[in-house]
Amino acid sequence: MYKVIVITDPESATGFRLAGSDVMEAEDSLQASRVLSSLLHEEEAGIIAIREDFLANLDKTLYEQVERCYHPVIIPIPAPRKGDEVSGYVERLLRRAIGYNVVMRS
Repeated sequence: MYKVIVITDPESATGFRLAGSDVMEAEDSLQASRVLSSLLHEEEAGIIAIREDFLANLDKTLYEQVERCYHPVIIPIPAPRKGDEVSGYVERLLRRAIGYNVVMRS
C-alpha cells in the first residue's frame, strides 16, 4: 500500500501527523533535499508533499530528477506565511485539501 509522506518543518509536523500523514521533518532546504532524495527510491511512497520553498531550493540535478519522476507523485504545499500560527497554517491546508474546516485547539 502506498503512503502519503509530508516533508515539512518541525513546527508544522505535528499538524500533519494529526491529519494521518507520515511526516519527515527538515530544518532547512538542504536537509529536505536529502530526505526527498532518499524517498524517491522508497517503494511505499505514493505521494510526497513537500513545502514549496524546500522544493524551489532543490539543486538542479535533484529538481530535474523530480520533474522526470512519475512515482512517487511530488506535490508542493504552501509554506507558512509570516505571522501564521502553526495551527492556523495546518487548518488552512486541511480546509483546502478536504473542503472542511478542522479546528485545532491546544
